[in-house]
Amino acid sequence: MRFEDDALITGRGRYMNDLAAKSEAVAVFVRSQVASGRIVIIDSDAAAGMPEVLAIITGPDLKAAGLAPIEPRGRHPGPDGGEMRVPLFYPLAIDHVRYVGDPVAMVVAETKSAALDAAEAVLVEIEERPVVVDPLEAVFPDAPLVWDDFPDNRCFTYEKGDKADVDASIATAHTVVRQRLRISRVVAAPIETRGAIASYDPAADQYQLELRTQAPHRVSGDVAPVLGVAPDKVRVVASDCGGSFGMKNAGYPEYPALLFAARKTGRTLRWTADRLEAFQADAHARDMWADAALALDADGMFLALDVHVRANLGAYLGPATAHPPVANLGGIAGVYRTPKIYAKVDGIFTNTQQTAPYRGAGRPEATYIIERVIDLAADEIGLDRAELRRRNLVPQDAMPYSSGFIFTYDSGDFPGVLDKALEIADWAGFEARRSEARARGKLRGIGIANPIEIAGGPVARPNPEFARVEISPAGKIRIHVGSMDSGQGHGTAFRQIIADRLGLDTEDMEIVTGDTHEVPWGTGTFGSRTLAAAGGAIWAAADTIIERLKEHATARLEAHRSEIVFEHGIYRVDGRNRAVSFAQIMAEQAGPVSAETFVSNEGATFPNGCHICEVEVDPETGHVELVAYSVVDDVGHMVNPSLVKGQITGGVAQGLGQALMENAVYDPHSGQLLSATFMDYAMPRAADMPGVEVVGYPVPTRQNPLGVKGAGEAGTVGALSAVMSAVSDALRPFGVRHLDMPATPDRIWRCLKTQPVKEPSA
Repeated sequence: MRFEDDALITGRGRYMNDLAAKSEAVAVFVRSQVASGRIVIIDSDAAAGMPEVLAIITGPDLKAAGLAPIEPRGRHPGPDGGEMRVPLFYPLAIDHVRYVGDPVAMVVAETKSAALDAAEAVLVEIEERPVVVDPLEAVFPDAPLVWDDFPDNRCFTYEKGDKADVDASIATAHTVVRQRLRISRVVAAPIETRGAIASYDPAADQYQLELRTQAPHRVSGDVAPVLGVAPDKVRVVASDCGGSFGMKNAGYPEYPALLFAARKTGRTLRWTADRLEAFQADAHARDMWADAALALDADGMFLALDVHVRANLGAYLGPATAHPPVANLGGIAGVYRTPKIYAKVDGIFTNTQQTAPYRGAGRPEATYIIERVIDLAADEIGLDRAELRRRNLVPQDAMPYSSGFIFTYDSGDFPGVLDKALEIADWAGFEARRSEARARGKLRGIGIANPIEIAGGPVARPNPEFARVEISPAGKIRIHVGSMDSGQGHGTAFRQIIADRLGLDTEDMEIVTGDTHEVPWGTGTFGSRTLAAAGGAIWAAADTIIERLKEHATARLEAHRSEIVFEHGIYRVDGRNRAVSFAQIMAEQAGPVSAETFVSNEGATFPNGCHICEVEVDPETGHVELVAYSVVDDVGHMVNPSLVKGQITGGVAQGLGQALMENAVYDPHSGQLLSATFMDYAMPRAADMPGVEVVGYPVPTRQNPLGVKGAGEAGTVGALSAVMSAVSDALRPFGVRHLDMPATPDRIWRCLKTQPVKEPSA
C-alpha cells in the first residue's frame, strides 16, 4: 500500500484552494490577445478608480523599481560561433508582446470579481506585427522576427559528434534511411492549475511564496535574482501538488510580479489561473522537427546516425527552456552500437509560449527519433523490426559501455530485456492476430520500442540532494528532505528505505519537505532522480548514525569495533552468534540522534526497457484502439514494485496521449492558440488505456547505494515511440510509410484515402 493515499483519496489533501484565506487581496493578469506587436499604450486610469482596486502594475513599473529580467539556468553555444542569444524577459511586457497570453499588466483588488472587472477596463492598444509559429519557417530569410536583435530567430546551435566522419559513412553505406519527423507540441494540463499566495514581511525583509511545485529550492533560486535579493530571502512553501510533470518546477513571470505587488501594497495576494489562462501561460513542451538519417551495411548493422533538430523554444527563455532539446540528447544513441553519430540542435524563437521540461524532458523525443528510423530501416531492407534491433543491441558483457555519443551506460542487459518482452507480448504469434482482425474489417498493428534514458544526472556530476534524519530514543523518526512529492509516493519509499536499513517501525515517521526554510538545501524532484538522489541521501545520513552508534554496540556486545557488522537493522559480531538491534541501541541513548547530508551519487543511471504495443485501426473512421500493451523495464533494484508499476503505467498514458491525440496548435497567420480549451485539446481517458502489463527486469546499478535507476519517466519515454510504431505498422500494408503524430482519426482517415492501396497481405 501507499502511505500517502488515504489522505489524498478522502479529500484531506492540501492543495492551493484548500489553504485557508488570510484576508488576501486578489491578483489578476491582463494578457495580450495578439501574438506580436508594439505596445502603444496601456491606459489603466479608469480601472484604477474602480471600487476595491488596490493597484495596477505594468512592466515599466517593475523595471523602474529595479526588477531584473528572468534568466535561463543553462547556456549553449550561440549561432555562428557566438554566445547564446538571451532576450530580455521581464515579468510583465514592456515595449512589445510576443505571444498570445503575454502578461502586460497586473490588477490587485480586494476581491476576484473586482479584479476581473478592473482588468476588463484596462485599455491595451497594440500595433500588431506579423507572426511566425513554426520553427522551420522561422529561419527563412523573410520570416517575421520575434526579436529585432536576433535576425534569424535562432537562439543557440548545439553540436555533438564528427559531421564529416558521419557524412563519409553515410555516403558509402549499403542502405540509408532518411525521414523528417514531427514531434508535436503538448501542454501538461495538470488537474490543479498554477497559482500562488504571495506575501512580504517587512520586519524580516523576507518574501514568501506558497505554490505547488516539485522543486521549491529551484523556484526560489529563479525568482530571487529577479527581485534582486538572495535566495534565502524568498521562502517557497509547497505541499500537495495536483499535477506538475516538471511544468511547475521553475520560476514563472507571475511569481516575482506577485511578490513585488505584495510588498508594494502591504497585502498578502492570491492568484489562481483559470483553465484558459493555464493553456496560454503554462510552459508547453516537446515541439520540434527532426531530420534523421540512419546508415546500415548489407547485414543490417548500423554504421552512422545523423540528426538535425529544430526545436521551438517559444518567444522567451524561461529558466529551463533551453534544457530539453539538448540535455538528454545522448538518448538518440539508444541501446544500440552505432559507431558514428552526429547531432545538431538549433533552438529557435517563435511567437508562442515558452517551452520547458515535461515528463521526460527530451528523452521521449530522442527515443522516438532513433526508434522510428529503425522501424523505417527494417521496412526498407525487409527485416523483422525486432531482429534488426537485436543485431545492433549492446551486449551485456560490454558493460560499462560508451555509446560514443555523450552517455556511458554503467549496467544493463538489453538483449535479455528484449527477449522477455517479445515473449510476454507473443510477438511471434502476432500475424495470426492480424489476420483475425482483418477478417473483422480492422487493421491491426504491433509496435516496439527499446527506450533508454539518463536519470539522476547530469552525466559529469549528478545534482546533489539533501536529507536530515533524526531519531528519538523511542524510535520516532523525522526526515527533512529536499525532494518534493507530487504523487510519486515518496513517503512510502522513504519509509521502506529506513525500515530496511535500520529495522525500525516507520509508522511513527514524519517527513518534512516543500519548505525552503525548514529544509535549508535541496534540488527537487525531476528527471527520475528522487529515489536515487534523495533515497541515497537518506541512506548516507542513516549510515552516519549507524557508525556513530557502533561504539555503543561494541560495548554492548563486548567486541572490537572492527568485528561489528551491521545488516538490516542489526549489529552483530562477525562470525559469532551475538547481536543487538539498532532499536535497542537507540533506546539507550540520552536523546535524539541525527545526521544530515547534501550529497551526489557516483554517477547518472540509465533505466531501459522494451515496450510492445498492439492497436486496431478502423479504416472507415480512422479510430485507433489500443488492445494490448506490455512493458519490460530495467529500473534497477525496485524498492517498491507497486510504485514502479504505477509510475510506468501513468507514463504510458501520457505517451499514448501525445501519440494519438494531444496537440497544441497555433494559427500560423494570427498566432492564436487554437487548442486553448479541453474542447479542442484532447486528453486520454480511462477507456483509451488497455491494461498495461509491467514486468520488471532489474539489473541493479552501482552508482548509488540503493541500486535504483529511476522509474518516473520510463513509461512516457517508451510509449510515445511504441504507440506510433504500432499505428504505422497497422497502416503499412496499405502503402503508408510514415505518419506524424498525433495519429488522430482524421489524420489516419485522410492518409488512407490518399495512399495507393495495396493488398493487406503485402
